[in-house]
Amino acid sequence: MRIEPIHIIRETDNWVAIHKPPYVPSLPERGVFTAESVQDWGRKTLGDAILCHRIDRETSGILLLAKNTETHRHFSMQFEHRKVQKIYHAIVNGRIDFQDFTVDLPINTEHVKKIRIDKQWGKPALTVFNTLQVFKHFSLMECRPQTGRLHQIRVHLASQNASIAADQLYGSRVPMLSQIKRKISGEDRPLMERFALHAYGLQLTDTDGQPLQLTADYPKDFDVFLKLLNRYDLP
Repeated sequence: MRIEPIHIIRETDNWVAIHKPPYVPSLPERGVFTAESVQDWGRKTLGDAILCHRIDRETSGILLLAKNTETHRHFSMQFEHRKVQKIYHAIVNGRIDFQDFTVDLPINTEHVKKIRIDKQWGKPALTVFNTLQVFKHFSLMECRPQTGRLHQIRVHLASQNASIAADQLYGSRVPMLSQIKRKISGEDRPLMERFALHAYGLQLTDTDGQPLQLTADYPKDFDVFLKLLNRYDLP
């Protein structure tokens, strides 16, 4: 598997926004080496830059790093007090029509491999979903988590029978080309090998008090998946 390099989206004197490719961990991983982490990349490339937040290793998309402690404190406080609007895009299984659909279900994150909805012991978790495009077998979804629980979007979508494509941890299967195309030449192949979740954008306040909006284009695998759906899976 070829792992794409980290790309800088925008850089100022105080911070840098980067596009994290899939399979690159936000923080160094113990025992499992997949790629250089964003944290290590930041220290090496930007002179001890500090990661302001994290996303899952398989999730692609935007991450923000601070170049000094003052900027890190400025952004970290916004994340901590839920002042940052986080926007994710996901390709989910099925024809799903969500319009400002809110999932307000508590999540238990005590065990990483058994994260689940737990109304008794779970912590509050709220996500707003909007359908962007519907295909025959899949839907492109905008996800706006209002809280920051581990695997929140994945768990909330699975709870609504709209699991993310290829998210095998939460009941999905790896989607194959034969699912959308009747005649294929050669061997069948996966439409997406990782779960189809992308951290698309951030809306927050810059260090000078001005509104800041940042977006990350789709990575190659997510983009190809959507192009194939638009070609072979339209309603």
